[in-house]
Amino acid sequence: MHSDLTGGRDKSVLPGSNGNPHGSDVFARRILVLLAHPSLDRSEVNLPLAEATANIDGVTLIDLYAEYPGFDIDVDREQARLLEHDVIVFLHPLYWYSTPSILKEWQDLVLEHGFAYGTGGTALHGKIFFNAITAGGSEEAYHSEGYNHFTLRELFHPLEQTAMLCGMTYLPPYALFGSRTAAEEGRLKAHVSNWVRLLKALRDDRLDISTAHAMETLNNQIDRISREA
Repeated sequence: MHSDLTGGRDKSVLPGSNGNPHGSDVFARRILVLLAHPSLDRSEVNLPLAEATANIDGVTLIDLYAEYPGFDIDVDREQARLLEHDVIVFLHPLYWYSTPSILKEWQDLVLEHGFAYGTGGTALHGKIFFNAITAGGSEEAYHSEGYNHFTLRELFHPLEQTAMLCGMTYLPPYALFGSRTAAEEGRLKAHVSNWVRLLKALRDDRLDISTAHAMETLNNQIDRISREA
């Protein structure tokens, strides 16, 4: 069952997906956002990000916890979704320096040998992949001399290598640090706005991929890496 983030109208499958009357051929890239938050209704950041995502044409938003509450992931369905899109995004909070558990289950089952990698496994070649992350700690905490000893990009080296093994182009995370206090400190609105700008720039082929790839994070660099429509 798809989650409903828009007050009665199911927006899990959005304009740009196959079968939608708007079609996807008007966009340079089709974007799949896989949302993973086990208690989305309590989220001060991921919920606004998801709601904003659900209103962007050419972007498909899937709430994995709502769709697979028992973790019984439909591999054929998920592989078909990957084939239908050009950009894959994991949208989630940072849990123990990684993703929520359903995204690990999704990777273990969906990214099969012969499909995503290995002999004949070229289905994901040329696609773009990155994480959109909310982290409770400050940005200063994610450095070699900081509390967490590693940068956010370093912590996600396993996913970067996964993308490389699958022939995808990896981009650094789009991250909100200090997420627990972002709303009260007035930082949330700009973060959501830049998120929408990033997705639209990717969708419309207005993002400088090579420059973006070399960054530690994508946040706060939207003006540098994107061309306005």
